[in-house]
Amino acid sequence: MTKRYLGNIITQNPTAPTDNYETTSAPGVWSLAEAFAYSKAGLWPTAGNSVRGIFAGGFTGSSGSNVMDYISIASTGNANDFGDLSATLYNHGGFSSSTRGITGGGNLGGSATNVIEYVTIATTGNSTDFGDLLNTIFGNSGCANSTRGLMLGGYTAPNIQDLIQYVTIATTGNSTDFGNLLSARRYLCGSLASPTRGVTSGGEGAGNAKTNVIQYITIATTGNATDFGDLSAAASSGSSSCNSTRGLIHLGNEDNVGSVNTVEYITIASTGNSIDFGNLTAVRKNTASTSGGDRAVVGGGENGGALNTIDYFTITSAGNATDFGDLTVSRGRSSTMSNAHGGLS
Repeated sequence: MTKRYLGNIITQNPTAPTDNYETTSAPGVWSLAEAFAYSKAGLWPTAGNSVRGIFAGGFTGSSGSNVMDYISIASTGNANDFGDLSATLYNHGGFSSSTRGITGGGNLGGSATNVIEYVTIATTGNSTDFGDLLNTIFGNSGCANSTRGLMLGGYTAPNIQDLIQYVTIATTGNSTDFGNLLSARRYLCGSLASPTRGVTSGGEGAGNAKTNVIQYITIATTGNATDFGDLSAAASSGSSSCNSTRGLIHLGNEDNVGSVNTVEYITIASTGNSIDFGNLTAVRKNTASTSGGDRAVVGGGENGGALNTIDYFTITSAGNATDFGDLTVSRGRSSTMSNAHGGLS
């Protein structure tokens, strides 16, 4: 008979964790296998470990921004100042491990940059140089698991890129070639990852034509992307977030429609077309998305001007977004980082 010590009382009935919010705990003595099973399901509490999301840089409507904001994903409320990027950046990619957040590329004073920089998510402060991308690029997108971060697509004048490149997050240094997208894409509808698979969707190709193609890669290996399925419409300039099994995609700017509030979902481990999930609280494009546990957060964006709105979804249940709070500065085209996204489960 299995017995556990819960609050100094011997019992054969464990007190199972019910969520991963910062204010909860899992009383008792748990085996590593049990803790891993609950963590993989997105249910292991993180009391004492802030589930934090960061919005870095962006475009205010008149200029780039070097502002980094952070939020506590498990709660609601307005964002707080985190620190500053080394320069005013927008249209750049971001990804993170449980400890370190990384941004790379972007528009810098009207031209592209190859700079990669990082922050320590649990603290606050300015970014630090990490290394360089293989090319100067903007309009790129990022995703990661716990060890490896990828930058996908983008634009290097005069060409839209199909390049996928990666870094090892725990070290510093320049990026390495990973493979290629199915075709050259910029302004993707974000990228997301489970611990094994990275997925990206939409974007603009030659002649600024939008696509509805979803494609994926296996993060631990190197190689070219594989077809996953299709979005409901050709779209670009959106954003993506996920837990370890389900990905949410904001379509951003649909072909022949313009800015939308449409959000769709996929099951990351399978392949197939995306399915309607719900809507943001307002129509906008150039949003930035991140996640922690079972919560997806979508911040900022543009619709006739820069916005400061932050929305959130519960990833496991389809439905419309709920207001979360506001960014410290209205802006779109930011990059995001989180210490608890789906690639880390």
